[in-house]
Amino acid sequence: MFWADRITEKIIESYPKKTTSPIPLVIRDEKTASGRVHVGSMRGVAIHGIVSELLFKHDIENKFLFEINDFDPMDGLPVYLSRETFEPFLGKLLYTVPSPDGKAKNYAEYFGQEFMSVIEETGFHPEYCRTSELYLSGKMNEVIREALEQAPLIRKIYKEISGSLKDPDWLPVNVICEQCGKVSTTSASSFNGKTVNYVCKDLDWTKGCGKEGVVSPFDGHAKLPWKVEWPAKWKVIGVSIEGAGKDHSTRGGSRDVAKHIAKEVFNFNPPFDIPYEFFLVGGKKMSSSKGEGSSAREIADLLPPSIFRLALLGKDINQAINFDPSGDTVPVLFDTYDRLAENYWSGVKDDNARLFELSHTKETHGKLINRFLPRFSQIAFLVQMKHLNLEEEVSRMKGEPLSKDDVKEFMERADYAKRWLKKYAPEDYRYELQETLPSTIANFSDIQKKALREILEYVEREKNLDGQETHTKLHEIRKALSIDPKDFFGAIYLSFLGKESGPKAGWFLSVLDRNFLKSRLAEVSK
Repeated sequence: MFWADRITEKIIESYPKKTTSPIPLVIRDEKTASGRVHVGSMRGVAIHGIVSELLFKHDIENKFLFEINDFDPMDGLPVYLSRETFEPFLGKLLYTVPSPDGKAKNYAEYFGQEFMSVIEETGFHPEYCRTSELYLSGKMNEVIREALEQAPLIRKIYKEISGSLKDPDWLPVNVICEQCGKVSTTSASSFNGKTVNYVCKDLDWTKGCGKEGVVSPFDGHAKLPWKVEWPAKWKVIGVSIEGAGKDHSTRGGSRDVAKHIAKEVFNFNPPFDIPYEFFLVGGKKMSSSKGEGSSAREIADLLPPSIFRLALLGKDINQAINFDPSGDTVPVLFDTYDRLAENYWSGVKDDNARLFELSHTKETHGKLINRFLPRFSQIAFLVQMKHLNLEEEVSRMKGEPLSKDDVKEFMERADYAKRWLKKYAPEDYRYELQETLPSTIANFSDIQKKALREILEYVEREKNLDGQETHTKLHEIRKALSIDPKDFFGAIYLSFLGKESGPKAGWFLSVLDRNFLKSRLAEVSK
């Protein structure tokens, strides 16, 4: 059974009464908008989003809620922002920090809107909310009161579950300083049912103002710390289903602490958990503020929505996803999609067919229709050969005229191939036809030159070169001459591309201008 169907069935079993109720199950996910959102955050969106879609298919009412957390402090500066401009805002709530472009409502909206656009383009359509709305509206007031009144119990849970020791007067609330507006620098004490005392102190990474005051912690004047805020939101929103990355789900981790606080402090049953592995970029769980090609926007721009969904849904939740835009991840994903499509169109009903189906949304459902899928790596080569008519070459690959759907498909692949080649493709995928004779041919051995002469003779005999037939002939020549494959194919690629590797050789030679092909083979085989 496909992993998403398995999880959906477990949810249905866990909520037998709610699944027959008109009151919807609430599925929640969130992201703090502290900078360009890392593509890894899209895994949570995809997992929660696909569960929501499948529950609807089971006629179970649900609401997928995605929260942009704009009520966390700015505790670091992304490398792509001016330190001089934004350093004064360190320690302040994100929704109070100005937008980098001066146009968005605030800092969090600037980055949140970018991430929301990626979510929508990928075919997931949650309802959006902001954390600031929960606090400023007073919806968090009651849970703040409960947390403050049961501060000793929360300190006990921290100690017993995570080993974290808090001072005897520590309160689970971060007050917003009335003087400097910072929240990270304040320390609260002495809750009397209406107000708390606080002092604003210097931290290693930002300065406090020294203010000592008394303030109400309600109506957006304070926030709960993360491990308390998480279960507090579950109660306030009424969350039924919420997963998180495996780093939160370890024993003694934030999820473990949150579950105990939910039950013991807020008297609320924790939501159904979906712990999942990381989405890595180049093998690392890097921050999008530190590595190019790791933000959700950058990755989404490299792939059509259906193939991005394939990347997000293609592995079970207990398996990590490793995406390397500068490696072969992109062409491999297209090849995987093509295999899944062939399997699906052949009528096979298995997990691969299910994955192919779920990789498409209402917006991309038309792609389920059988059409010709030219291999991405070949398209990536063709778009670099300026002398070629792309449509004619794709038609030759298919072996018959292209349909409207075929044309639409290859044009889309050509567009994404150009994007990938422009910014990320490794050297192995970059080709430039050498207009002048490469100097490397001076090192060709006699057997390499003989092989090239035999290829020339074959080209001169054939009126029209077919890619597959030419490839078969190349192997016949190589075997007859007993030449090492690396030396044989290396000589071909060096002659035309100036490098020792290239696309499938027979197909490559068949798409070259015939006069140029013969002229170059004659020169290098002398």
